[in-house]
This record gives sequence, C-alpha cells and structure tokens, in this order.
Amino acid sequence: MKILGIESSSMVASVALTADGATMAEYTVNFKKTHSQTLLPMIDEIIRMLELDLEEVDAIAVSAGPGSFTGLRIGSATAKGLGLVLDKPLISVPTLDAMAYGLFGTSALLCPMMDARRSQVYTGLYRCEKQLEVVLPSCSLDVRELAKELNARREAVIFLGDGVPVYQTLLEEQMEVPFRFAPAHLNRQRAAAVAALGEVYFMQGRVETAMEHRPDYLKKAQAERELEEARRQGKTKELAAGHSVGTGEAHQKDNKDAEEKNGMASKEEC
Repeated sequence: MKILGIESSSMVASVALTADGATMAEYTVNFKKTHSQTLLPMIDEIIRMLELDLEEVDAIAVSAGPGSFTGLRIGSATAKGLGLVLDKPLISVPTLDAMAYGLFGTSALLCPMMDARRSQVYTGLYRCEKQLEVVLPSCSLDVRELAKELNARREAVIFLGDGVPVYQTLLEEQMEVPFRFAPAHLNRQRAAAVAALGEVYFMQGRVETAMEHRPDYLKKAQAERELEEARRQGKTKELAAGHSVGTGEAHQKDNKDAEEKNGMASKEEC
C-alpha cells in the first residue's frame, strides 16, 4: 500500500511517501516560504526520485489541523486537487495526532503543542507505547491551564511542537512533574508520520472523498473574529475602511493587562 502524506499546518512544509510499512521518501523544509511555493515541487521531486507514477498511490493523507489557517487551506487544496485528478481517497489526519505518533513506543505522556498566540496553544494529550491513544482531544488551551492539567495527572511528560520554544521558560516554571522536550528530529510536524498514521486510519476505513474533505481549524480566523466583533459593535463600515475594531478576546487581554498594571502600581504606592 502506498500513501502520500502532506503536512502544511505550520511553517513546516513536508511531503512523504510510505509503502508497505516503510518510508520511501520524505522532503521537509522548515523555512519562511509559502506552502503554495513548496508543496507541489516537493511532491514532484520525491515522485521523480522514486521513479513513481502518482497513479500508483492508494490514498492521500493530509494533516487536517489545527494549525495555520493559510497553511491548512493550501495543504487541503493540494490534497483535494490531487484526489480529484487521480480519483484517490483522502485521509484526514489530525495534526496533533500525527505529531504524537512520531514518538511511537514511548511510555511517557505526549503533549504536542502549537503556538496559537496570546499564551494559547493548540494541544492534546496522547499515549503511544503500543498504539495511539487519545487522552485529551485537540483543543486550544492557555499554557498555564495546560500545565495545571498535566500536573494533576502526575505522569512524566514529553513536550514537542513549535509552542515549546515560545513557552519553554513558562513550562519550566509551572511544571511539577518530570518532563522532557523532544529532540530536533522529533519536535516538529513530519509528513512521514501523517502518511504512516494515515495508513492505520485507511485500514480502519476512515477515508473520505476529495469533495468531502475539510480542514479542522479548531477556532475561527482572526478576520472572522474581527468581523463578528465589528457587527456586534455596529462598526462594519470602520472595518471595511481598514480600521481595526479588535476582538472580544483582545479587549479582555487589554483589560487584564491594564488591571495587572494598575495592581502593580498600587503595590508600588504602598
């Protein structure tokens, strides 16, 4: 069985082809280039190197989110386009599931985390000693709340993902249970993991047509949130004119920051 894997949920652009339980080729780049520039040339390169006809692929596994809205849309469009042209089924693989699957065999609790800004991360909790077990499904959490959740479980944890360098210091301050950070070759998204887990899901019948596939953004894009807030405030004209009206969560953060500053000022006065 041959599975083409596509990963574009973050800055990482990655494509891979697995066949009968082995990774035949993988092309991964973690650099500031748009995925629309990289994915198709990367697919073309691995197919050329393997002297393979894309018609031989049995299915296309695509990282389905959460993650970057733009990245997910490009990856989804690429997979859908290939699926339609080749008449091949698609396999939606949750991004965080595939990240955890990359550490198959470990007995520790796995915590992939992707930076979602404003102290939030896309995360989930997994065990993957013998097979992938979802302990906490993909969600958006404040990093401090995540630390509390992990401390309450009293298990050793392995962190991975682009949220680690952003919140590493905070985690080191908050964690009360043993923890480690995954090394360089395992700490980011990889299409080989998407393809390998995709094969598992394929055997379970978890497939869809190219027309059925939709990314799982987990939360609305900033533009959508701003539009909803503009409608709530009756400021759609201002938004259309290019003026930011802010979102509810932005206002809450600003208010919280102001309260903290005022509290600090009060303490200094005392």
